[in-house]
Amino acid sequence: MAQVIDGKAFATKLRTQIAKAANTLKEQHNIVPGLATILVGEDPASSVYIRSKRKQTKEAGMRSFHHALDDSTSQQDLLKLVDELNNDSEVHGILVQLPLPDHIDPMTVINAIDSAKDVDGFHIENVGRLAIGDPQLVSCTPLGCLMLLKDLHGKNLSGMNAVVVGRSNIVGKPMAALLLQESCTVTVAHSRTKDIEALCLSADIVVAAVGRPEMVKGDWIKPGATVIDVGINRIVGDDGKGKLVGDVDYASAEGEAGAITPVPGGVGPMTIAVLLHNTVQAACAQNGIEPIMDMA
Repeated sequence: MAQVIDGKAFATKLRTQIAKAANTLKEQHNIVPGLATILVGEDPASSVYIRSKRKQTKEAGMRSFHHALDDSTSQQDLLKLVDELNNDSEVHGILVQLPLPDHIDPMTVINAIDSAKDVDGFHIENVGRLAIGDPQLVSCTPLGCLMLLKDLHGKNLSGMNAVVVGRSNIVGKPMAALLLQESCTVTVAHSRTKDIEALCLSADIVVAAVGRPEMVKGDWIKPGATVIDVGINRIVGDDGKGKLVGDVDYASAEGEAGAITPVPGGVGPMTIAVLLHNTVQAACAQNGIEPIMDMA
């Protein structure tokens, strides 16, 4: 049976390191890392995410600045707030919770954030820097996946064959770029990929981020491969009750994989922890301080 990769335990350890780094910044430089969150509207899932982010920010000894806006807020007013936060020296990271109301263009808002404060790693400059191998701030979920992979494999992924299933701008593409930087041979698969089963079967690492419940089956997995499941899908179980599953059919894959992330409890807990990590990194960079923490 596969080794279970405990993302929850790793995230707890990472948050402890973040709290120590934040304390070091405060004691040695009189800087308290600050994260500003913006929520437009009252989407229930977004509200839950924001509460969790704010709670963990405070627990790490960092400042949390929250801005809750009505869903009728204009794009112009939202951009004005972003500009104010860009110019606030106590704010080192800015996160605009997605999705936004239909009348607001998300890319316009994301690219209005100072790239040095874009702790989500979505700004076009940060995406470009990652693509050329000079990352500044990296999208949280794929960076969290890389941390788990490097922890498992002793930081050495060089020469491994990796297949990323999914080509989203948020996970798939940055995940592929990160793995390329680690000298993996990387293939990005998607809905139009031919013979995707055989492709996955050739991989030492499979990262599933396609948004389809239990799409990746056990017979797609090479014996001993590492499987990172980014998917979070709510389905109705055999008992008629709702349950969370990933993009990997865990029951069949765990018998083939060497190591696998569960859902829940795998990649999910890493995302907020990496967001805090990015905020500490941003605070250092904005003040000309050498990074206190490694990127991965």
